[in-house]
Amino acid sequence: MKKYFKIITTILISLVLLLGISGFADARIARVRGYVRKSTGTYVMPHYKTTPNKTKFDNFSTKGNINPFTGKKGTVNPFKIKF
Repeated sequence: MKKYFKIITTILISLVLLLGISGFADARIARVRGYVRKSTGTYVMPHYKTTPNKTKFDNFSTKGNINPFTGKKGTVNPFKIKF
């Protein structure tokens, strides 16, 4: 009985760690449909962006990241404080 408990516990811990790491590793990506800006009448082409969250470090425009769709390097400093 102890042997089965040990095996099940090991499997459950492994699954929790695996799911936690995989969720942290990839930034979620959202598709934005093309639209017309009401203020200027300018058409904005369809594009992709990272889904909104509470961190600035996984955005395509942040230094150290590369936009996988355009190949552009990020230029925004994530440590700059806005006032």
